[in-house]
Amino acid sequence: MSDARRAVREEIATRLLELSAADQTEVLISTSDAALTRFTHEMSNQNVATDDIGISVRAIIAGRTGVAQTNRFDEPSMRDVVARAARMASLAPEDPLQGDLPTGGATQAPANAFDAATAKAGADLRARMCDSIFRSAEEAGYWSAGFAATSTGGVTVANASGALASFDGTDAAVNVKMTASDSTGFAEAYSTAVGAIDAAAAGSVAVGKARASAAPDAVEPGEWTVILDPAAFGELFVYLTDHFSAQSFEEGSSFCSDGLDRSYFSDNVTVVDDFAHPLAPGMPFDYEGQPTLRLPLIENGVARNVVTDSYYANKLQRPNTGHALPAPNAYGPQPSNVVVAGGDKSAQQLVAETPRGLLVSRLWYVRTVDRKRAIVTGMTRDGTFLIEDGVVARGVRNMRFNVGILDLLQHCEFSDTQVRTGSYHYSLVVPTVKISGFAFTSVTEF
Repeated sequence: MSDARRAVREEIATRLLELSAADQTEVLISTSDAALTRFTHEMSNQNVATDDIGISVRAIIAGRTGVAQTNRFDEPSMRDVVARAARMASLAPEDPLQGDLPTGGATQAPANAFDAATAKAGADLRARMCDSIFRSAEEAGYWSAGFAATSTGGVTVANASGALASFDGTDAAVNVKMTASDSTGFAEAYSTAVGAIDAAAAGSVAVGKARASAAPDAVEPGEWTVILDPAAFGELFVYLTDHFSAQSFEEGSSFCSDGLDRSYFSDNVTVVDDFAHPLAPGMPFDYEGQPTLRLPLIENGVARNVVTDSYYANKLQRPNTGHALPAPNAYGPQPSNVVVAGGDKSAQQLVAETPRGLLVSRLWYVRTVDRKRAIVTGMTRDGTFLIEDGVVARGVRNMRFNVGILDLLQHCEFSDTQVRTGSYHYSLVVPTVKISGFAFTSVTEF
């Protein structure tokens, strides 16, 4: 199936390039076959699927850029989208920094990026995944909400400079929240292979968190030592990832704008962008067809790199790291395969070495307070626990926090096990983290 879709995409891309008379032309073709089964109260309330193709043509004429899109690939539609891109370019302002499109290069999809069973997964498989979660909820007397999802996606990029790159990948996920009378619990699982996801285990973990956090007590606000589960740490760390964009770096809104090769974090903090990480294998090139580099962003606390595309590589006279987003976009190049390195202790040991602290399962409603200083506010949810004398003692009420991520990562320890976590708009690989001086400002009523 993936080979057939790739052949269709490449045939369409070749034809679109033939039709264009622009100085430079780029064709981006994406295919998506995605399905999601959402549930609540042990019943599927939404079962949706999409199967679509997206075509985007970028025309560059005398330094002026136009982009047009369609999801039709008959001959008249292809001629029309090429003509519209050229017309858009004629109306755009000239940009003297617009360089040539990249010539691309050889790429290889990482191992296990595509899983045939996931590509073939149907509603019956997702229903069985949900059913295993329902069983856990019914046995506990709780009610569940969440989703099971499977998808196949493909991308082909071709341009008049000679770049041609194609990739097909799969993905699967479960997300579950268990709700009891006065507590909740959460679990998630992500993989490129649906067979690697244990939905029943996710349901059991969510039940366990809801049960253990029942009848929560209030604890005082202030600075605490916290241990963030991977889901919670991911929801915090994602607010740091776009600081590694060359656009943020150049415009001064990134902490990195104060200088690369400077220490910003504890020396045990290492962050890389790695499309081939086994927990989250992804596309080995960007949306300009440029091979994506696997590169360190933070190395032993020192900021080493920002990611670029062809435009910002030219503007800043830096190497093109292959991190372009589809044109046009307002965000500039972005790291899309961020991995936080683990430490040498188990998550259980981090807890055991904590005389008094909080274990946090998940965060929500996180919002930026000060972008450059990476200060955010938000709340805990779905399982917050008091740690006493190295033991998880009981559930506590949720709390609001106001923290600077840069400051937190100067006083942290990481577990030795990494987990893929994410949401609709991001995917990260992170360990459990222990942080001192985590500032809570108030306690909720639940």
